[in-house]
Amino acid sequence: MVNIKQAVQDAVSTAIVQAAAEAGVDQDSIDLSQVIVSLPPSSDLGDLAFPMFPLARGFRSAPPAIATAVAALLASGNCIWIADARAAGPYVNVFLHRSRYTELIASDLTSAPEKFGRTSRYEGRKVMVEFSCPNTNKPLHLGHLRNNALGSSVARLYAAAGAEVERVNLINDRGVHICKSMLAYREFGNGATPESAGMKSDHFVGSWYVRFAQWAKEDPSAEQRAAEMLQQWEAGDPEVMELWRTMNRWTIDGINQTYLRTGIEFDRVYYESETYLSGRTEIMEGLERGIFYTAEDGAIMVDLAEIGLDTKVLLRKDGTSLYLTQDIGTAIARHRDWPFEQMVYVVGSEQQYHFHVLFHVLKKLGYTWAENLYHLSYGMVNLPDGRMKSREGTVVDADDLLSQLTSLALAELEERGRDSEVDDPQATAHAIALGALHYYLLMVTPNKDMVFDPSESLSFTGNTGPYLQYVGARISSMMRKAGFDMASAASIDYDLLNMDSEWDLIKAIGRFPEVVERSAEGYAPSELAGYLYDLGKSFSRYYHDTPVFQGVEPATAQARLALCGFVLAVMRQGFDLLGIPFLDRM
Repeated sequence: MVNIKQAVQDAVSTAIVQAAAEAGVDQDSIDLSQVIVSLPPSSDLGDLAFPMFPLARGFRSAPPAIATAVAALLASGNCIWIADARAAGPYVNVFLHRSRYTELIASDLTSAPEKFGRTSRYEGRKVMVEFSCPNTNKPLHLGHLRNNALGSSVARLYAAAGAEVERVNLINDRGVHICKSMLAYREFGNGATPESAGMKSDHFVGSWYVRFAQWAKEDPSAEQRAAEMLQQWEAGDPEVMELWRTMNRWTIDGINQTYLRTGIEFDRVYYESETYLSGRTEIMEGLERGIFYTAEDGAIMVDLAEIGLDTKVLLRKDGTSLYLTQDIGTAIARHRDWPFEQMVYVVGSEQQYHFHVLFHVLKKLGYTWAENLYHLSYGMVNLPDGRMKSREGTVVDADDLLSQLTSLALAELEERGRDSEVDDPQATAHAIALGALHYYLLMVTPNKDMVFDPSESLSFTGNTGPYLQYVGARISSMMRKAGFDMASAASIDYDLLNMDSEWDLIKAIGRFPEVVERSAEGYAPSELAGYLYDLGKSFSRYYHDTPVFQGVEPATAQARLALCGFVLAVMRQGFDLLGIPFLDRM
């Protein structure tokens, strides 16, 4: 699609340069990058606005006078996308050529609707996105769901903006926390299995982590015994290794079921048990090169004064690795496996220090690609009644939450009498639950803490996923009743879309590719979520105020139905980028 906004910006820049030349102004004193496009508050004032304030010093003239000169040059017709340009005080307000703009939108959406919104902004760039990273001592919980939703959406946004994307997961399958579940099971499990207990396998393992916490309160030796089991694991004790493999398989099988249920996928999975030693060699080589130093107690350290921090242990005095050591090795191995230009770590905000140090150490080791590592830090997810605590078994389990949301959605369908209108009420309720969950988790800016309210997330009105799904289903129903086929949209007279509300919808549709790019660039699915909500509200107002095909001239009805189809196409693409199932009946 032609970037109309950029074309207009270029035309404005050309007009500014010409106005400067006519006024005898030295062009080197004009900084065109400071003239940033904005949106006027209403279509009456124009479609795009350009402030002239930044040019006042260079022109040695008042901004309104500059605006008058630039608007006059633009109005003379140096850009086919500009119908008119007017000075409004210090602003140049541009009115787009409605017919040409609409024809362009129509052409793109009728020829390849599934590609609308996709751009080449990051074409040729390889972007790796790490997300989820569960432990194998418990099932996924609400915090994981936010992580998964963010990581999956950011990966899709980058792909839509032209990047080649690799989605990776790191399964944290070793450590003393894993041994705690194993030890409690060995002590109290009596050979039980997930099948004999009638439990989903990851929930079964998680129950022993909770059991360990209870046991440790009663028996002070429990913690020491878990540490001893970790030593046995690292020594390769056959009995411990067999128990570890069994319980890990239970957890991973269960977690994979949750991924499938929530539509989360990965291109490559790493395991901590295979990577936790991989950074040691890098640290030792860095020590030989003088990048790191040995402390008095024998630990290998890095001086972080360059980034305003103190010192950090990289290898303990006994030579064992830390999480940081492991992550250094894992990052290097990943780049070797798939040479990325950029990598995004989706990890909670409590790990900001860790990633600050990790990125710095990788740069000190000479890995230039470390300049393009980014920690997508996200806030905590709380419940209306407070925080979750996994050791006490008070977390909101992902499977239980999704089942609860699905039950509530099914009840809402039945209450509205819609369960008989859909082919599979249970499947529809599950899709609504996923839409509610993912939209609610993504509508909030990632770095903010949030409160997840299940009942609020499922509302069919307001800023929610189900509301947007309902808008999509309503448009789909309208198109079916009218028997409208988008294949016929190429022969439609779009000049019949002459209402301001229709023009506002067309402009909103045209902004979709730009929103996708900005959402990718800013790691911000929340921006796309806000855009879709605004689009849904605008369409709802239009549909409420304007007859689309009943009592309307056939040619006008066809144009309006096509416009509705354009909204529908954008919503489908936007839903996919946020992980929201699209429903044509609801």
